[in-house]
Amino acid sequence: MADRPSIVSPAIAAYLRDHAAPADEVLRELQERTAQLGRIAAMQVSSEEGALLTLLTALVGVTQAIEVGTFTGYSSICIARGLAPGGRLVCCDVSDEYTAVARDAWRRAGLDDRIELRIGPALATLQALEPGTSFDLAFIDADKPGYVDYYEELVPRLRAGGVILVDNTLWSGRVADPGATDETTAVMRAFNDHVTADQRVESCILPISDGLTLVRKR
Repeated sequence: MADRPSIVSPAIAAYLRDHAAPADEVLRELQERTAQLGRIAAMQVSSEEGALLTLLTALVGVTQAIEVGTFTGYSSICIARGLAPGGRLVCCDVSDEYTAVARDAWRRAGLDDRIELRIGPALATLQALEPGTSFDLAFIDADKPGYVDYYEELVPRLRAGGVILVDNTLWSGRVADPGATDETTAVMRAFNDHVTADQRVESCILPISDGLTLVRKR
C-alpha cells in the first residue's frame, strides 16, 4: 500500500496490521488501485485504521453516518461494513475522479445500496443538510484548514453519545514538535486545542497511523 504517514515506527505499524482484522480482497485491490495514483495515494487510510473504523462503528451501533473526505473509498467501505442493519452512510467529497474509484469499490463490496455520495464543497453540503438530520458517527478526513468548520457543523447534528472520528491529528508527530512552524501543523494544533476545550464533548487522540481523534458528544 501507499507510504502513508504514521506516528509509530514501521515495525509497530506492521505489527498493528498483522493483529487487526485483515483487509479482504476488495480492500486489497483498492489499495493496489489507489497506489497507482502516485504520492497522493498516501491520503488513503491504513488497513489497521480501517479495521478500527469498522469496529468503532459497530460498537456505537451506528445507523446514520457521514464522512467528510472520501477519496477512493477505503474508509467508507470500512464504516459501511460496521453499520447496523438498515444503516446509511453519506459521503462528502469534491472529486468525481477519485470517487469514481470509490463507487466501483462499493459495488464490488456489495455496499453501494447503503452509501450516498454527495459531490461538492463539504462545508456547503453539511450546511445544506435537512433540518433535524442527526448522525450517530462522523468521520473527518479532508482538507486540514476546514477541520474546525466541519467539526462545528457536525457536533450539533450528532446525537448524544454519538462519535466523531478525525484523521491525521498528530500530523506525523509535528504537532508536538516545537520546531515545526509550518501552516498545516499550526492548523492541526489549533484544531486539537479547539476539541480539547469543547465542553460539549469528551475526546482522546489515539496514536494509530497518523493520529485518530475520538470524540464523544456528552
